[in-house]
Amino acid sequence: MLKEFVPTRYQLMSVKTGKLFEDTGWLLDAPGEVEPTLIRAVYDCKQLQLGSEKDGLYQFSSWLPVRIKLEGSSAPVTYRSEKLGGLLGLENLYITFSGYWPERGAFMNTCSFKETEAYSVCGRLNPDHHKILVVASAGNTARAFARVCSENHIPLLLCVPEDNIDALWFDKQLNDCVRLISTPSGSDYFDAIQLSNTASSIEGFLAEGGAKNVARRDGMSTTVLSATSFIHEIPDYYFQAVGSGTGAIAAWEANLRLLQDGRFGNRKMKLMVSQNIPFVPMFEAWEAGSRNLLMKDDETARHQTHQIMAKVLSNRRPPYGIYGGLFDALSDTQGKVLLADNTETLEAMRLFEQYEGIDIHPAAGVAVASLMKEIKENRLDKKSIIMLNITGGGEKLFMKKHDLYYLKPSLIVESTIEKTKLEEQLKSLW
Repeated sequence: MLKEFVPTRYQLMSVKTGKLFEDTGWLLDAPGEVEPTLIRAVYDCKQLQLGSEKDGLYQFSSWLPVRIKLEGSSAPVTYRSEKLGGLLGLENLYITFSGYWPERGAFMNTCSFKETEAYSVCGRLNPDHHKILVVASAGNTARAFARVCSENHIPLLLCVPEDNIDALWFDKQLNDCVRLISTPSGSDYFDAIQLSNTASSIEGFLAEGGAKNVARRDGMSTTVLSATSFIHEIPDYYFQAVGSGTGAIAAWEANLRLLQDGRFGNRKMKLMVSQNIPFVPMFEAWEAGSRNLLMKDDETARHQTHQIMAKVLSNRRPPYGIYGGLFDALSDTQGKVLLADNTETLEAMRLFEQYEGIDIHPAAGVAVASLMKEIKENRLDKKSIIMLNITGGGEKLFMKKHDLYYLKPSLIVESTIEKTKLEEQLKSLW
């Protein structure tokens, strides 16, 4: 069901050149520019105008590039941590939680902050569009888009590695407007991205765009808007685990808008992003001072992605070096790329659940583990205002309360399939 509202006015801007242009529909790139660059939404509303909490994610619609509001969204929830903060000796640890935790007012039924992306991206769609949206995912993003598109009758093609489809659980059967195709067992997220690129090139299909989609980034930026509006000032540090780095880029962009707002201070949060050992391409590039990733051969990289606990952090081609990407975000905020292995992640997850009272996803565990290591090594002022972005949690709680249904692939195909062959196989799915 759609909610009527007056969309906020905005233009789009090339991060590389600063050129402004109108959003003519579903722009993912700067028109006429050759060098790869992200584009950014520039809102007419220069101060954040919060709507009603009843609007869920859309309470932040003054800084979302959406045409419509969809029913059923939930916003991230921020609170001051006394128990985990006390354990770590932190006076100002603020947790921004995205997931299912009714006790805290969090009602994301997919238990992931990927819902912030899905409700924003689908809200950007023209209600009269007739194409099938294509989304590649390692798991959580697919679950979020599947739920939102199913409930709002938006045709969707998901591309997910077969080894990751156990993440596609739901508390109800999905509408048949949602279909899943998978790359074979042994493949990874990058293979799913390649498959989605082929599907998106077929007439009648529409690439969601990933990090290039301003709606995806600005949806994710609501975590920072939640934290800052709760704390009433911009945090000193921002902790999050990253696979593509899109959430951290979004946090940086939100920070820049909040600086322009003028009511929340003048600091830039230090982005403290973390990766799961042994798959750490952005850590290696950042430590080498390189804008470009130091590429491994595909076999080695794919092997490493299968070794990490946090499978959603397995993007082999993240938007790191592109203008406006993670390299620029880290450089501008004097940030760091941190590391956590599987053992450290498991212990952090255990401690978070013990002290805060809710289970969290492995990716969030990587972020907690990285924060704990920074504290242990005395690399943080314990009086600093710290935002810890818990990007998913409450899954165990949700599963206790609901019967589950799993989405199964309609097709399993190689990522290298020819366009004509894929087009023929997709014809029968809708």
